[in-house]
Amino acid sequence: MIHIKSESQIEQMKAAGALSKAALRRAGAMVKPGVSTQEIDSVVEGFIRLHGAVPTFKGYGGFPASICSSVNEQIVHGIPSPATILQEGDVISIDTGATYQGWVGDNAWTFYVGEVSDELKGLCECTRDCLKAGIAEAVPGNHLGDIGAAVQELAESHGYGVVREYVGHGVGHVMHEDPNVPNYGKRGRGVRLQAGMVIAIEPMITLGSYGTEVLANGWTVITDDHKAAAHYENTIAITKDGPVILTQDEVGPWLPMQGGEE
Repeated sequence: MIHIKSESQIEQMKAAGALSKAALRRAGAMVKPGVSTQEIDSVVEGFIRLHGAVPTFKGYGGFPASICSSVNEQIVHGIPSPATILQEGDVISIDTGATYQGWVGDNAWTFYVGEVSDELKGLCECTRDCLKAGIAEAVPGNHLGDIGAAVQELAESHGYGVVREYVGHGVGHVMHEDPNVPNYGKRGRGVRLQAGMVIAIEPMITLGSYGTEVLANGWTVITDDHKAAAHYENTIAITKDGPVILTQDEVGPWLPMQGGEE
């Protein structure tokens, strides 16, 4: 069932979204060679709890951490660890979620660790542009297929792979609501979008194959050819006036995110 939010509920969701974005920026500010993903996770959890919220991911389906930290060929759901030390030239997708006053904010960004190759920069820049293209299609009267097609067309025009098995989703009182929001599809197909829907749009784009594997921990998803992936996400409200990004800053200043601004 798709839960339609009222205008007042969408306003309430902005606080959770802003906190989740602030937590993501805190994480990004820590990204540098020599830092462990466990260190980042600890800081993000403390930041979210300090502001009276709960890390949405921790304990969700048994997930053991407050962030997902996915390095290089890891696409999503990487588990933070003191043994995972960031290295110069890596890229890392960090996904944060905050549950505040009963609502969820969910977002992700792929950060550069020091200087990265032009190949990786190109992948990240295209994936970020795919997110923007998908958001632009999130208007009443369009279909879910319009979002997926916009992402797929842009990514594939640059020779990148578009992950099929993992998709965006509705967001509300819980992190995963209906509908699923694929990053591929055909225009005019799928659920018709209407004002009051709140969805997470999250392109997951790869340098090579779009095939995936899951590691033995049961969570971490990697590319089946072990080439790098990038992942960007925002929580979006569909309104009569167009898409509204709920995971955005309401107060600042915040550090700019590596890999470009939104």
